Amino acid sequence: MLIKNLVAYEAVDGKYVVKFKKPVQKYAKGYSFQLRVGDPSGEIMLRYWGTEKKDEVDGLFNSIKKDDVVYIAGETTLFNNNLAININPPGGKLTVLQSHEYDKTDFVPESEKNTNEMYAELTKLADSMENRHLKEIVYSFIKDPAFSEKFVRHPGAMYKHHGWLGGLLEHTLNVAKICEYLHTAHPELNRDLMLTGAILHDIGKIRELEVTTHIRTSAEGMLIGHLAMTFEEVSKKMDTLKTPEELKMKVKHLLLSHHGKMEYGSPKLPAIPEALAVYMADETDSKLTEMLTYIKKAETDDDYIYLANFGNVYLK
Repeated sequence: MLIKNLVAYEAVDGKYVVKFKKPVQKYAKGYSFQLRVGDPSGEIMLRYWGTEKKDEVDGLFNSIKKDDVVYIAGETTLFNNNLAININPPGGKLTVLQSHEYDKTDFVPESEKNTNEMYAELTKLADSMENRHLKEIVYSFIKDPAFSEKFVRHPGAMYKHHGWLGGLLEHTLNVAKICEYLHTAHPELNRDLMLTGAILHDIGKIRELEVTTHIRTSAEGMLIGHLAMTFEEVSKKMDTLKTPEELKMKVKHLLLSHHGKMEYGSPKLPAIPEALAVYMADETDSKLTEMLTYIKKAETDDDYIYLANFGNVYLK
Protein backbone atom coordinates (compact mmCIF):
# COMPACT_ATOMS: atom_id res chain seq x y z
CA MET A 1 0.00 0.00 0.00
CA LEU A 2 1.97 2.98 -1.27
CA ILE A 3 1.61 6.13 0.80
CA LYS A 4 0.74 8.21 -2.23
CA ASN A 5 -2.32 6.00 -2.84
CA LEU A 6 -3.71 6.14 0.72
CA VAL A 7 -7.01 7.89 1.36
CA ALA A 8 -8.68 8.87 4.62
CA TYR A 9 -10.51 6.37 6.80
CA GLU A 10 -9.32 3.13 5.30
CA ALA A 11 -7.42 0.16 6.72
CA VAL A 12 -3.63 0.24 6.28
CA ASP A 13 -1.54 -2.92 6.14
CA GLY A 14 2.05 -2.66 4.97
CA LYS A 15 5.77 -2.18 5.55
CA TYR A 16 7.33 1.27 5.91
CA VAL A 17 10.67 2.86 6.84
CA VAL A 18 10.96 4.92 10.03
CA LYS A 19 12.22 8.42 9.18
CA PHE A 20 12.11 9.87 12.71
CA LYS A 21 10.19 9.49 15.96
CA LYS A 22 8.76 11.76 18.64
CA PRO A 23 8.87 10.93 22.38
CA VAL A 24 6.20 9.10 24.37
CA GLN A 25 3.52 11.40 25.78
CA LYS A 26 0.55 11.01 28.14
CA TYR A 27 -2.96 11.24 26.74
CA ALA A 28 -6.41 10.70 28.25
CA LYS A 29 -6.45 6.91 27.92
CA GLY A 30 -2.77 6.06 28.24
CA TYR A 31 0.53 6.83 26.47
CA SER A 32 1.20 7.55 22.81
CA PHE A 33 4.06 8.36 20.48
CA GLN A 34 4.49 9.46 16.88
CA LEU A 35 6.59 8.19 13.99
CA ARG A 36 7.27 9.60 10.56
CA VAL A 37 7.26 6.67 8.14
CA GLY A 38 7.85 6.48 4.41
CA ASP A 39 8.18 4.44 1.25
CA PRO A 40 9.41 5.35 -2.27
CA SER A 41 6.17 7.26 -2.93
CA GLY A 42 6.17 9.58 0.09
CA GLU A 43 6.01 10.00 3.87
CA ILE A 44 3.24 10.15 6.48
CA MET A 45 2.87 10.70 10.24
CA LEU A 46 1.78 7.77 12.37
CA ARG A 47 0.47 7.87 15.95
CA TYR A 48 0.49 4.83 18.19
CA TRP A 49 -2.23 5.06 20.86
CA GLY A 50 -0.99 2.87 23.69
CA THR A 51 -2.55 1.76 26.96
CA GLU A 52 -1.86 3.07 30.47
CA LYS A 53 0.99 0.55 30.81
CA LYS A 54 3.80 3.05 30.29
CA ASP A 55 6.55 0.43 30.50
CA GLU A 56 4.94 -1.45 27.61
CA VAL A 57 4.66 1.65 25.45
CA ASP A 58 8.21 2.75 26.36
CA GLY A 59 9.52 -0.71 25.46
CA LEU A 60 7.93 -0.61 22.03
CA PHE A 61 9.09 2.97 21.43
CA ASN A 62 12.69 2.18 22.45
CA SER A 63 12.76 -0.89 20.20
CA ILE A 64 12.15 1.30 17.14
CA LYS A 65 15.14 3.05 15.57
CA LYS A 66 15.49 5.47 12.70
CA ASP A 67 15.76 3.58 9.38
CA ASP A 68 14.06 0.49 10.82
CA VAL A 69 11.40 -1.17 8.69
CA VAL A 70 8.13 -1.63 10.56
CA TYR A 71 5.00 -3.60 9.81
CA ILE A 72 1.85 -1.52 10.33
CA ALA A 73 -1.77 -2.54 10.69
CA GLY A 74 -3.90 0.51 11.40
CA GLU A 75 -6.25 3.05 9.85
CA THR A 76 -5.80 6.32 8.03
CA THR A 77 -7.32 9.50 9.39
CA LEU A 78 -7.22 13.25 8.85
CA PHE A 79 -5.36 15.36 11.40
CA ASN A 80 -5.20 19.13 10.84
CA ASN A 81 -6.31 18.42 7.26
CA ASN A 82 -3.31 16.15 6.72
CA LEU A 83 -3.52 12.42 6.10
CA ALA A 84 -2.12 10.37 8.99
CA ILE A 85 -2.18 6.82 10.36
CA ASN A 86 -3.62 5.74 13.70
CA ILE A 87 -2.70 2.48 15.40
CA ASN A 88 -4.94 1.39 18.25
CA PRO A 89 -3.98 -1.87 19.99
CA PRO A 90 -4.93 -4.63 20.41
CA GLY A 91 -6.38 -4.65 16.89
CA GLY A 92 -3.69 -2.36 15.49
CA LYS A 93 -0.15 -3.65 15.06
CA LEU A 94 3.29 -2.02 15.01
CA THR A 95 6.24 -4.41 14.71
CA VAL A 96 9.91 -3.91 13.90
CA LEU A 97 10.97 -6.28 11.10
CA GLN A 98 14.26 -8.13 10.75
CA SER A 99 16.30 -7.71 7.56
CA HIS A 100 15.20 -11.11 6.19
CA GLU A 101 11.55 -10.05 6.45
CA TYR A 102 11.71 -7.38 3.75
CA ASP A 103 13.49 -6.51 0.53
CA LYS A 104 15.34 -3.19 0.54
CA THR A 105 14.29 -2.66 -3.08
CA ASP A 106 10.77 -2.17 -1.70
CA PHE A 107 12.03 1.14 -0.29
CA VAL A 108 14.75 2.24 -2.71
CA PRO A 109 13.55 2.75 -6.31
CA GLU A 110 15.19 0.86 -9.16
CA SER A 111 16.13 2.00 -12.65
CA GLU A 112 13.34 1.56 -15.17
CA LYS A 113 15.98 0.36 -17.63
CA ASN A 114 17.42 -3.15 -17.82
CA THR A 115 20.79 -3.15 -16.05
CA ASN A 116 22.06 -6.20 -17.99
CA GLU A 117 21.34 -4.48 -21.28
CA MET A 118 22.92 -1.22 -20.12
CA TYR A 119 26.06 -3.01 -18.92
CA ALA A 120 26.34 -4.89 -22.21
CA GLU A 121 26.06 -1.59 -24.09
CA LEU A 122 28.73 0.02 -21.89
CA THR A 123 31.03 -2.97 -22.36
CA LYS A 124 30.53 -2.77 -26.13
CA LEU A 125 31.68 0.85 -26.08
CA ALA A 126 34.78 -0.18 -24.10
CA ASP A 127 35.45 -3.03 -26.54
CA SER A 128 35.46 -0.52 -29.40
CA MET A 129 38.29 1.53 -27.88
CA GLU A 130 41.54 1.36 -29.86
CA ASN A 131 44.17 2.66 -27.45
CA ARG A 132 45.32 -0.46 -25.61
CA HIS A 133 46.47 1.41 -22.51
CA LEU A 134 43.17 3.24 -22.05
CA LYS A 135 41.18 0.09 -22.80
CA GLU A 136 43.31 -1.75 -20.24
CA ILE A 137 42.44 0.84 -17.56
CA VAL A 138 38.71 0.64 -18.31
CA TYR A 139 38.74 -3.18 -18.47
CA SER A 140 40.52 -3.39 -15.11
CA PHE A 141 37.35 -2.02 -13.57
CA ILE A 142 34.34 -3.03 -15.64
CA LYS A 143 35.57 -6.58 -16.28
CA ASP A 144 36.41 -7.16 -12.63
CA PRO A 145 33.48 -9.23 -11.24
CA ALA A 146 33.83 -7.78 -7.72
CA PHE A 147 33.62 -4.23 -9.11
CA SER A 148 30.93 -4.84 -11.72
CA GLU A 149 28.62 -6.58 -9.23
CA LYS A 150 28.51 -3.37 -7.16
CA PHE A 151 28.64 -0.97 -10.10
CA VAL A 152 25.55 -2.24 -11.93
CA ARG A 153 23.33 -2.02 -8.84
CA HIS A 154 24.59 1.19 -7.24
CA PRO A 155 22.69 4.49 -7.20
CA GLY A 156 24.08 7.54 -8.95
CA ALA A 157 23.10 10.03 -6.24
CA MET A 158 21.00 10.37 -3.11
CA TYR A 159 18.07 12.16 -4.70
CA LYS A 160 18.86 14.85 -7.29
CA HIS A 161 19.58 12.68 -10.32
CA HIS A 162 19.77 8.91 -10.79
CA GLY A 163 18.89 8.39 -7.12
CA TRP A 164 17.89 4.77 -7.64
CA LEU A 165 19.43 1.32 -7.85
CA GLY A 166 21.20 1.01 -11.18
CA GLY A 167 21.41 4.79 -11.41
CA LEU A 168 25.22 4.91 -11.47
CA LEU A 169 25.37 2.57 -14.47
CA GLU A 170 22.52 4.43 -16.20
CA HIS A 171 24.25 7.80 -15.73
CA THR A 172 27.66 6.44 -16.75
CA LEU A 173 26.26 4.97 -19.96
CA ASN A 174 24.47 8.21 -20.79
CA VAL A 175 27.65 10.25 -20.30
CA ALA A 176 29.60 7.80 -22.49
CA LYS A 177 26.96 7.97 -25.23
CA ILE A 178 26.96 11.78 -25.17
CA CYS A 179 30.75 11.72 -25.51
CA GLU A 180 30.38 9.27 -28.39
CA TYR A 181 28.06 11.73 -30.13
CA LEU A 182 30.42 14.64 -29.45
CA HIS A 183 33.15 12.69 -31.23
CA THR A 184 30.96 12.34 -34.33
CA ALA A 185 30.42 16.12 -34.29
CA HIS A 186 34.07 16.87 -33.47
CA PRO A 187 36.18 13.96 -34.79
CA GLU A 188 39.38 15.73 -33.78
CA LEU A 189 38.57 14.85 -30.15
CA ASN A 190 40.33 11.82 -28.70
CA ARG A 191 37.41 9.36 -28.50
CA ASP A 192 39.18 6.79 -26.31
CA LEU A 193 40.26 9.41 -23.81
CA MET A 194 36.70 10.76 -23.55
CA LEU A 195 35.24 7.28 -23.11
CA THR A 196 37.78 6.51 -20.39
CA GLY A 197 36.77 9.64 -18.49
CA ALA A 198 33.07 9.01 -19.07
CA ILE A 199 33.14 5.40 -17.89
CA LEU A 200 35.33 5.98 -14.84
CA HIS A 201 34.42 9.50 -13.68
CA ASP A 202 31.99 8.47 -10.93
CA ILE A 203 33.25 5.08 -9.74
CA GLY A 204 34.06 6.61 -6.33
CA LYS A 205 30.32 6.81 -5.70
CA ILE A 206 30.40 3.10 -4.88
CA ARG A 207 32.23 4.13 -1.70
CA GLU A 208 30.56 7.51 -1.30
CA LEU A 209 26.96 6.24 -1.18
CA GLU A 210 25.48 3.52 1.01
CA VAL A 211 22.18 1.74 0.42
CA THR A 212 20.12 0.52 3.36
CA THR A 213 16.40 1.26 3.34
CA HIS A 214 17.38 4.52 1.65
CA ILE A 215 20.38 6.06 -0.08
CA ARG A 216 22.74 7.94 2.21
CA THR A 217 26.27 9.34 2.20
CA SER A 218 28.91 7.23 3.94
CA ALA A 219 31.28 8.78 6.48
CA GLU A 220 34.09 8.46 3.92
CA GLY A 221 31.90 10.05 1.28
CA MET A 222 31.07 12.96 3.57
CA LEU A 223 34.70 13.66 4.51
CA ILE A 224 36.46 12.82 1.23
CA GLY A 225 33.91 12.67 -1.59
CA HIS A 226 33.61 10.58 -4.74
CA LEU A 227 35.80 12.81 -6.90
CA ALA A 228 38.85 12.27 -4.67
CA MET A 229 38.06 8.58 -4.19
CA THR A 230 37.72 8.06 -7.95
CA PHE A 231 41.05 9.80 -8.51
CA GLU A 232 42.67 7.61 -5.86
CA GLU A 233 41.36 4.31 -7.24
CA VAL A 234 42.13 5.04 -10.89
CA SER A 235 45.59 6.42 -10.06
CA LYS A 236 46.51 3.25 -8.16
CA LYS A 237 45.26 1.10 -11.02
CA MET A 238 47.28 3.06 -13.59
CA ASP A 239 50.41 2.69 -11.44
CA THR A 240 49.86 -1.07 -11.33
CA LEU A 241 49.26 -1.22 -15.09
CA LYS A 242 52.28 1.01 -15.77
CA THR A 243 50.22 3.36 -17.93
CA PRO A 244 52.43 5.77 -19.93
CA GLU A 245 52.97 8.99 -18.02
CA GLU A 246 51.37 11.36 -20.53
CA LEU A 247 48.19 9.29 -20.73
CA LYS A 248 48.15 8.89 -16.98
CA MET A 249 48.36 12.65 -16.53
CA LYS A 250 45.47 13.27 -18.95
CA VAL A 251 43.23 10.65 -17.34
CA LYS A 252 43.92 12.15 -13.93
CA HIS A 253 43.03 15.57 -15.30
CA LEU A 254 39.73 14.27 -16.69
CA LEU A 255 38.79 12.92 -13.27
CA LEU A 256 39.84 16.03 -11.34
CA SER A 257 38.06 18.44 -13.67
CA HIS A 258 34.84 16.58 -14.44
CA HIS A 259 32.73 18.81 -12.16
CA GLY A 260 33.72 21.65 -14.46
CA LYS A 261 33.96 24.51 -11.98
CA MET A 262 35.72 25.00 -8.68
CA GLU A 263 32.47 26.03 -7.00
CA TYR A 264 31.09 22.62 -8.06
CA GLY A 265 33.96 20.82 -6.32
CA SER A 266 36.51 20.52 -9.14
CA PRO A 267 40.07 21.22 -7.97
CA LYS A 268 40.97 21.87 -11.62
CA LEU A 269 39.09 23.46 -14.50
CA PRO A 270 38.98 21.52 -17.79
CA ALA A 271 42.20 22.34 -19.63
CA ILE A 272 41.90 19.96 -22.59
CA PRO A 273 38.90 19.62 -24.93
CA GLU A 274 38.26 16.01 -23.89
CA ALA A 275 37.96 17.10 -20.25
CA LEU A 276 35.52 19.84 -21.26
CA ALA A 277 33.51 17.27 -23.21
CA VAL A 278 33.30 14.88 -20.23
CA TYR A 279 32.23 17.72 -17.93
CA MET A 280 29.57 18.94 -20.35
CA ALA A 281 28.28 15.39 -20.92
CA ASP A 282 28.13 14.77 -17.17
CA GLU A 283 26.35 18.08 -16.55
CA THR A 284 23.93 17.57 -19.44
CA ASP A 285 22.80 14.13 -18.33
CA SER A 286 22.56 14.97 -14.62
CA LYS A 287 20.58 18.19 -15.15
CA LEU A 288 18.23 16.72 -17.78
CA THR A 289 17.56 13.66 -15.62
CA GLU A 290 16.92 15.85 -12.59
CA MET A 291 14.38 18.02 -14.41
CA LEU A 292 12.67 15.06 -16.09
CA THR A 293 12.42 13.23 -12.75
CA TYR A 294 10.78 16.24 -11.06
CA ILE A 295 8.34 16.60 -13.96
CA LYS A 296 7.44 12.92 -13.76
CA LYS A 297 6.80 13.12 -10.02
CA ALA A 298 4.87 16.41 -10.13
CA GLU A 299 1.36 15.94 -8.75
CA THR A 300 -0.36 19.18 -9.65
CA ASP A 301 -2.79 20.58 -12.17
CA ASP A 302 -0.74 23.79 -12.38
CA ASP A 303 1.09 24.67 -15.56
CA TYR A 304 4.37 25.15 -13.69
CA ILE A 305 6.33 23.91 -10.72
CA TYR A 306 9.15 25.92 -9.13
CA LEU A 307 12.48 24.19 -8.61
CA ALA A 308 15.41 25.83 -6.85
CA ASN A 309 17.94 24.64 -9.47
CA PHE A 310 15.85 25.59 -12.50
CA GLY A 311 13.24 28.21 -11.56
CA ASN A 312 9.81 27.71 -13.13
CA VAL A 313 9.46 24.43 -15.04
CA TYR A 314 6.62 24.11 -17.55
CA LEU A 315 4.60 20.90 -17.22
CA LYS A 316 2.19 20.98 -20.14
